[in-house]
Amino acid sequence: MFQLVNDAGEQKFDELIFDDKIPFVTKSVKLKQGQGVLQRGTVLGIVTATGEAVVVDSASADGSQEADCILADTIDTTDGAVSYVAYASGRFNRKALTVGGADSAEDHESRLRELGIYLKDKM
Repeated sequence: MFQLVNDAGEQKFDELIFDDKIPFVTKSVKLKQGQGVLQRGTVLGIVTATGEAVVVDSASADGSQEADCILADTIDTTDGAVSYVAYASGRFNRKALTVGGADSAEDHESRLRELGIYLKDKM
């Protein structure tokens, strides 16, 4: 017997978005090759010399120590550089963000606020 209905997928809410009281603006970023799979909600910094986006890390000294945007979806950079969409403004759940090194979202919060990205705690 054949199946009339198939489950196409399952939507899981990651609670990255806090609310929509601040408009979401997106931009295109070029993700540097070789970072593996970057998760939705990764805070990105831009390497000054190449203009490529990498996971923000305050221990870096190449420009990527400053937060620039938040990755909109999970994307694999293993095999090559990828151009993709990132959030340039909006309100986000700080507990759903990913940052590099020993950093926390709070370490980059004031820089993100300057850019129009606001962090809140979602319960």
